[in-house]
Amino acid sequence: MAKGKLYLVGTPIGNLEDISFRAVRILGEADLIAAEDTRVSGRLLNALNIKRPLISYYEHNKTLRGEELLSRLQAGEHIALISDAGMPGISDPGADLLRLAVEAGIEAVVVPGPNAALGALVLSGLDSRRFTFEGFLPREGGKRRAALAALAAEQRTMVFYEAPHRVLATLNDMAAAFGANRQAAAGRELTKLHEEMLRGSLGELADHFAQTAPRGEFTLVLAGSPPVVPKAPQDNELAEELAALIKAGRGRKEAAKALAQKYGLSVKHLYGLGLE
Repeated sequence: MAKGKLYLVGTPIGNLEDISFRAVRILGEADLIAAEDTRVSGRLLNALNIKRPLISYYEHNKTLRGEELLSRLQAGEHIALISDAGMPGISDPGADLLRLAVEAGIEAVVVPGPNAALGALVLSGLDSRRFTFEGFLPREGGKRRAALAALAAEQRTMVFYEAPHRVLATLNDMAAAFGANRQAAAGRELTKLHEEMLRGSLGELADHFAQTAPRGEFTLVLAGSPPVVPKAPQDNELAEELAALIKAGRGRKEAAKALAQKYGLSVKHLYGLGLE
């Protein structure tokens, strides 16, 4: 008997119009839909006029339910996995079911859809070329501050999820860890009626939410740490370093460029030292 397929289906994070044609088709054809919260997903399926069997799969039943879903996949059923909102497997137990399926040789197919982290990143106005998704920080203050301290030297843009009742405390902890002037953005209720993107320094955002109670689901985007440029040595030491690079096989121009990047100096000046 042929095995079934596990479909990881992205669903809207707020605006129902963000559902894709492919997602609607896959959900309508699936033998079973596994959902984080069947009440939330039931409303989505009713709005889409999709009538398929629905089963719960969430953090507290994932061990037993995961084995049940795996058995049904091995028996040939096609299962669509959805989250309450966004992509399953991102900050939810969907990743555990996927791991079980992969280990059992079940084919997994992704049906991409909306995602709050990427939406907030591109809307933040911060550097999106290199970024890291950190998800939810620890709830307990000491552990949260320790996690932020470990990111002090991170140069990539950072993306976090946070609950509204912890947003202010998290922003204050970020300001203490990274400096109140570090640029950031707070995305609230993305794609929903009251969508809002606030941009500014960590200090400014903390001041705002100290006066205006945070409401809705939040995605915080934080600029990375500026690269630390080591202090440039004296010219005689630079000349020695250039000589060592040239002796190791680098061309004079290539060696000058390498040191210019390392110390934030002029390539022309370093090339001149190489000539000397």
